[in-house]
Amino acid sequence: MEHISYAYGKNHFQLDEDLQAVLAHHWKRFAEHRPELDRWGQRMGSEVYEAAYHVDHEAHPVLVMHDLDGNRVDRARLSPIQRPLLEALRPIVRPPYEGGSWHHHYALGYLLADPGFYCILTITHQVAYAIHKYAPEHAEWRDRLLYGGAFGATWMTEIQGGSDLGANRTVARRAGEVWILSGGDKYFASGAGLADVAIATARPEGAPEGPKGLALFLVPRINSRGELNYKVRRYKDKSGTRAVPSGEVEFENTEAYLIGEAEKGIYYTLENLTVSRLANAVAAMGIAAKARLEARFRVEARRAFGKKLAELPLIRYDLTDIAVRQAGGLALAFAAVEAFDRAWNERPPYSANYHYARFLSHLAKNRTADHAAAITRLAMELFGGLGFLEEYVVARWHREALITPIWEGPSNVQALDMLEAMQKKQAHEPFLAELSRWLAGVPDEEAALAKEAVAQTLKRLASLDFESAQWAAKAAATRLADAATVALLFDLSRTAGERYRLLARLYARRFLAGEPYPEWVLKTPEVFAQGVGHA
Repeated sequence: MEHISYAYGKNHFQLDEDLQAVLAHHWKRFAEHRPELDRWGQRMGSEVYEAAYHVDHEAHPVLVMHDLDGNRVDRARLSPIQRPLLEALRPIVRPPYEGGSWHHHYALGYLLADPGFYCILTITHQVAYAIHKYAPEHAEWRDRLLYGGAFGATWMTEIQGGSDLGANRTVARRAGEVWILSGGDKYFASGAGLADVAIATARPEGAPEGPKGLALFLVPRINSRGELNYKVRRYKDKSGTRAVPSGEVEFENTEAYLIGEAEKGIYYTLENLTVSRLANAVAAMGIAAKARLEARFRVEARRAFGKKLAELPLIRYDLTDIAVRQAGGLALAFAAVEAFDRAWNERPPYSANYHYARFLSHLAKNRTADHAAAITRLAMELFGGLGFLEEYVVARWHREALITPIWEGPSNVQALDMLEAMQKKQAHEPFLAELSRWLAGVPDEEAALAKEAVAQTLKRLASLDFESAQWAAKAAATRLADAATVALLFDLSRTAGERYRLLARLYARRFLAGEPYPEWVLKTPEVFAQGVGHA
């Protein structure tokens, strides 16, 4: 790995000043967990970095369909490296259930970031979450998911519907203590063959059409008779994350257990998606952070035109763009985590606090995916020709970043869900209150620019008819996210110092005013060169 990565062997926590600043700002118990994060950061840059590359390039999961006696088993065969490492990383999923916070959970996930490992742990965690809140009678499954012995998965959508949950065709029929699911074709089932238990959506007989007729079910791999409970038809050929066993799952006479109340299934499902979208946001910025590390050391090591790359003005411009996007995306992601941490114990019908957390999760998931794709692309460019070769690590981070805009709902879905939260739940009202708090006492012109951007965006959405508002929703989601990011960076500067005030101003000028970065940054290395050359 030392020949294909600059970040290998480095402590990914110690080198991430933005993460430390954001956690210190939001998480009251950050200081006591700092030694743990330090150890975790060292491991992410060594053992995990190496294993993840190996699995992605050389040891993909394989679907084993039959055992030695010819019985159908549909089981994933993992690399001897991957399975024990997943068990070692399982502590990621525990903090919220052991009296800890979501900041802790997502900070560990951000430092891991690698989608091949983090995705498996995330979908395992989502099953534990659903059981913990809404199906305590299955606590044994929850404990196995949290502490070892089982992996989980989330299979919500179907091939004919994609992101349209209401188009699901799986039918659920009551049969005593269990339900029987049939007719379902979960066409992109991450964790297929690995999961011991999954959560899946299905429509109980007689329930109305559309998303509100869906219930949420717990689906074990093995039924009450000790037989295979569903079939995995095949594994997908993927150009993105290769380390997650993802296949096509067929439900036919599949035993399942109802989670909570059938008529509230859509709310449980959307709640689980919120948990996952936050994971997507922090993973996007975690992937970007790894690409940024590669680029930061590359520009110090490589020379061109008689100078280090880091000394060339256009390289410094690119490093500035990376720094502004990284700090901004991370601030937005953890503001969404903070909102969810305050509201996650709520149940439907939810309060304004929960609707605000959901609203912010859409902004964060959408915009962090944009930033991750841009940062990793720039990192590839800074490597020159090597950046596009799969044998070097940096190319993989761009490939992985391109997944984050798609998983857990693409930008169109995020925009529509944001619009619904605004129109039906007035989720933008607490957002306005938070924005005022973040910007309180900030005299900079860019603070006024952020306020004006929000005011104009909300005014325009309110003036449009239903279809026109949908047309404008994606641009509005980006605009609101960018204004929130400016405000959050200003707020972060109160505890983390002047650098974040400069980053707030730069973010506003670049993404709200549409201006290029100003020339004064060229002589302000604290903006773009933070941490380069320090292990």
